[in-house]
Amino acid sequence: MIRIQRYLLATLFLGLTMNSLAALPGSVDGEPLPSLAPLVKQVSPAVVNIRVSQTVQAQSPYGDEMFRRFFGLPEIPGGSREVQSAGSGVIVDAENGYILTNHHVVEGADRIQISLLNDSTLDAEIVGSDPATDIALLKVEPKNLVQIDIGDSHEVEVGDFVIAIGNPFGLGHTVTSGIVSALGRTGISRSGYEDFIQTDASINPGNSGGALVNMRGELVGINSAIISRTGGNVGIGFAVPSAIAQSIMRQILDFGEVRRGLLGVSIQTIDSESAKALGAEVEAGALIASIEPGSAAEEAGLRVDDIITKVDEKKINNSRELANAIGLKGSGEKVSIEYVRDGKARNVTATLGQQQIARSGGSEIHPGLEGAQFSSTSATATRGIEVTEVEPGSPAAQRGLRAGDIITAVNRQPIQGLRDLREIARQSSILFLLVQRGDRALMLQIR
Repeated sequence: MIRIQRYLLATLFLGLTMNSLAALPGSVDGEPLPSLAPLVKQVSPAVVNIRVSQTVQAQSPYGDEMFRRFFGLPEIPGGSREVQSAGSGVIVDAENGYILTNHHVVEGADRIQISLLNDSTLDAEIVGSDPATDIALLKVEPKNLVQIDIGDSHEVEVGDFVIAIGNPFGLGHTVTSGIVSALGRTGISRSGYEDFIQTDASINPGNSGGALVNMRGELVGINSAIISRTGGNVGIGFAVPSAIAQSIMRQILDFGEVRRGLLGVSIQTIDSESAKALGAEVEAGALIASIEPGSAAEEAGLRVDDIITKVDEKKINNSRELANAIGLKGSGEKVSIEYVRDGKARNVTATLGQQQIARSGGSEIHPGLEGAQFSSTSATATRGIEVTEVEPGSPAAQRGLRAGDIITAVNRQPIQGLRDLREIARQSSILFLLVQRGDRALMLQIR
């Protein structure tokens, strides 16, 4: 009898088919079967549906505007149209009306409305946003709001039960359950900073920005991305850890912007074979190739040829992981660094500096880039410059540029910053931009 009870409890908790669930009794020997309903009732009011309205420029079927005018082809009626999209958000401060969501949910929005569980609707505004971590902070009128407690995502372990709440396919509040499948996932996109929680709780389009919640009813992640060939859930979803989301929110509120940490080194991935050539017995790490004068690395006593193997007890296998580990921290934070020098493991604490970001408007560089804003930073994992903003209907938008694009080469010449782009644009009226957009590369022609 005991074995039968355990089997029934396990099948319910792990979620078998609806038919088998319907056949289960409400209790066994007077003991009620477990249910997530009380937890769901507790946290659901803190999860909101987000509706975004955006004006986009209608694309001409005749291609380039100069081509249309040359051959006397007709104007495109309307010129622009309004599109709507849906997403999710999480109320984390009811008193002040602050809501966390994904950057890609509200990117380029002209109007944002949020719907509460009781179907009331409020207008929202963007307080700040960070494309690199895909986190945005919204604000609404703090009226009749319910917030969720933020848990410590550092305590999350593989195998923990979690639930995901959001607005999949615009269906409204939907709850799914699963477990934490993996931690520290990177390489999901080729730009930005990543340290995702992986879960098999169903996450679908529209869930973005919603809540990943532990069994204590605490927010441990902001649902952000999935891997799927069809666009639907296949059991591999990713959430931005609450510690990262909370850090981004705190920086936006304290400084009005994200002040990302900077160690001040250029680095190279190193494996066991190349480490052996340097007389170091390490499996993998990040080799310091150069150090900026006056940087956090120099002040901490790090040297060229040191091999960094851990940051805050987290193993570093390559240069991308080190860029993530540092970039996900704020300026002024202290980090513990384990490294190998002269074949010996050593430890040091470094106080991170602040990444210095150069910004420029597209009109200052090339007429075809008018309406775009660019930034370059000294510590990105991807070389090039980032498109931080594109005005709807502008020349840059008409030529296909989007916020979040990373320009890695122009006219087949690799670029590392705005200076390179300006120099090439000064010498040529036609620009061919090699753009990294998510996990794909494309070429855009700018005239």
